[in-house]
Amino acid sequence: MPQPTPTDNSLPLKTSGYRSLADALDYASRGATGCNFYNGRGDLTCVLPYSELRTRAVELALRLHGMGLERGSRIALVADTHPDFQVLFFACQYAGLVPVPLPAAVHLGGRQAFVAHLRAMLKDCQAQAAFAPESFASFLAEAADGMELRVAGTLEAFQQLPRARALPAPPQPDELAYLQYTSGSTRFPRGTMITQSAVLANLAGILQFGVQIRRGDRFMSWLPYYHDMGLVGLILGPVVSQLSVDYLGTREFAMRPRLWLSLMSANRSTISFSPPFGYALCARRLRRGDVEKFDLGAWRVAGVGAEMIRAPWLQRFAEALAPAGFSPTAFLPCYGMAECSLAVSFSPLGQGLETDRLDADRLARDRIAEPADHAPDATRFTEFVNCGRPLPGYEVEIRTADGAHAAERECGVIFLRGKSVMRGYANNPEASAAALTADGWLNTGDVGYRAGDSLFITGRAKDLLIINGRNIWPQDLEYLAEQQPEVRPEDASAFSIPGEDGSEVAVLVVQCREQDTFRQADLVERLKQRIQSEFGIACLIELVPLHTLPRTSSGKLSRSGARLDFLQRNNLENRPILPRELVDRTPHTEAAEPTRT
Repeated sequence: MPQPTPTDNSLPLKTSGYRSLADALDYASRGATGCNFYNGRGDLTCVLPYSELRTRAVELALRLHGMGLERGSRIALVADTHPDFQVLFFACQYAGLVPVPLPAAVHLGGRQAFVAHLRAMLKDCQAQAAFAPESFASFLAEAADGMELRVAGTLEAFQQLPRARALPAPPQPDELAYLQYTSGSTRFPRGTMITQSAVLANLAGILQFGVQIRRGDRFMSWLPYYHDMGLVGLILGPVVSQLSVDYLGTREFAMRPRLWLSLMSANRSTISFSPPFGYALCARRLRRGDVEKFDLGAWRVAGVGAEMIRAPWLQRFAEALAPAGFSPTAFLPCYGMAECSLAVSFSPLGQGLETDRLDADRLARDRIAEPADHAPDATRFTEFVNCGRPLPGYEVEIRTADGAHAAERECGVIFLRGKSVMRGYANNPEASAAALTADGWLNTGDVGYRAGDSLFITGRAKDLLIINGRNIWPQDLEYLAEQQPEVRPEDASAFSIPGEDGSEVAVLVVQCREQDTFRQADLVERLKQRIQSEFGIACLIELVPLHTLPRTSSGKLSRSGARLDFLQRNNLENRPILPRELVDRTPHTEAAEPTRT
């Protein structure tokens, strides 16, 4: 049986001062740490020390360089949780080429939709070659059919390339390190251009100020390699800090989430990150007697980000695993995005969850985050999690709709400027110009407010529902649905559609586990009444079967996808206006079987 790479390292800890990612691997390879891969049974299947990763990456880089491609050419990598991905990614670094991680997730639309998605990305990034592990090789072959790629296939196909005599010049700080595709939650994914200096600056901030890395730390990850948190935080972060990391495949986690906790316990891991739904899924799947099998006392950083943070999900996780030694102060809320390499802000380490309870009506009416204890007459409340202070080197501004600087506790769009911001979207000057100002400010598209020196995120600007002049956040409607016993976390998606009278109509699509039609009707009526009571608006409720709501490549629910599916189910795709009879009917009894995208 292979033995995992050690936690302790003889190398002096170093998190900055690198010129490139290849330079960081050069340093890490001098120690004994590295990557460990586990299967769905929890068995250690592969050990890849950083010394071996460098040797294999340099050898493959010689073959990549032998293709004679122009420096900076794109190499697409289907990013499954597999050691070959790391080898190809770093081979590109040494060869002066730009790796482009692509999703390794067959969406609900099945093979055809996934192949079409891959093909679109191959064209968008102008890939010259493409890699996929064996399990995705047939998908890649179909997606690349007819495209003029130098090579497309598994690692073995690349190892057959002629070998150059020497490596090219090492990467320079201003050269691209990789293209990172956004999750596509609001539109087709776009490839963010991240330079060597940008990602290294972000990693230095994350490691030094965010998680405050220390000797003896050990990472654990089940996150997708093609997501910014998985790629930057849990692949590049361990290399740049010379720390060992244990990997569990994303699909394996989804099927057996308790395995995450088992491996954390067995390896005494100290740092792991997850979107909120990962913690919720774990807590829901825990069985009586499970907790006594775990020892999570070493888990000092339980990072949480990548989507809106819902405190109750995390609180249930902490309560369930308190007997196993998990401390709620380990939670580390953060905020970031692919356009900023990864991280923008972190809450103070060791603080855990800190929430801001607000007057919900004042927020909806005036977009002012008035604390509940300042509003004695308030009848409705909402809360947001403190995402902490921006990392050093970031400038953060909250701007109102007219471009003015928002006052403290006034909601507006978040703008950022700093060393870690992307150069732009690859091959998309229009999108780049819309996102980046001439003086370097990034329009994040996220809405939030400042309270003191802390940043709070309230949602995506494009997702905001404006109903009867009121600002309604879709996650508020979704959360209300999730409080019903028939509905689980992430089983609801809210959006709005124009009505025939010109007003916006709120729509809430709910995946329902209840099969009895009378109980379904009761759920619909209960939700309508609760939404009317809580928000003072009417809402169309549509119940759909499980596994209907579409997700982005990173696993997040896609509201834009749910909206498109709704229009298609109701034959409105060519006329996206809700007729009065659809608004007034009880939708669950008449809704057609939903199509899947």
